[in-house]
Amino acid sequence: MAETMKLLSKGAEAHLYLGEFLGYRAVFKRRIRKPYRDSKFDRKIRIKRTLNEARLLNAAAMAGINVPALFDINLNTTTIVLEFIDGILLKDYIMNAGTENSLRILYEVGLIVGRLHRSGIIHGDLTTSNMILSSSSGRIYLIDFGLGEKSWELENRGVDLHLLLRALESTHYDIAEMGFKEVLRGYSDVMGINEALKVRSKIDEIRSRGRYVVKRIRH
Repeated sequence: MAETMKLLSKGAEAHLYLGEFLGYRAVFKRRIRKPYRDSKFDRKIRIKRTLNEARLLNAAAMAGINVPALFDINLNTTTIVLEFIDGILLKDYIMNAGTENSLRILYEVGLIVGRLHRSGIIHGDLTTSNMILSSSSGRIYLIDFGLGEKSWELENRGVDLHLLLRALESTHYDIAEMGFKEVLRGYSDVMGINEALKVRSKIDEIRSRGRYVVKRIRH
């Protein structure tokens, strides 16, 4: 890793660096070795997850979803090189945007998730921290597909959206209920009302499972 690169963040699975690639500002996402895993097994996991994320990014781009362009992939260092998106995390935008603008942007999020699921892509970590509002285009970009997968299963779509609901409730609690209604409205406009009702029912089921588990633990 070049010394001129700037460390952006350290995550459980990967470190992010800001640098340049062929003259463009780029983010280098390098999956790190887990010392508690057998080295050969660890390498296989990192390679598999690196390839999976790259494939999902390409699939999302093909589906017309705004994601960072994939510049390069290096399996030797389990690193993917991505376009740097200059903008603000949606989490931070919503905190200061006011109710009307926040609801408008969350409707757009619903459209994006609908397109994602219509293409059989599960993001795996749908939160407003994994969305960037571009300062140049005003478009929302989805980032970090590290936990994603290909699936058309209702259960997986429900889990994806349930995670987004939980993120809204914990980070944007003042508009969470209204905001999630806007997400589902956008989702419905892409997936159709019947699919939206099915996924809403699945989300309620997932929430009830969580309450049941908590109740069992407390007793």
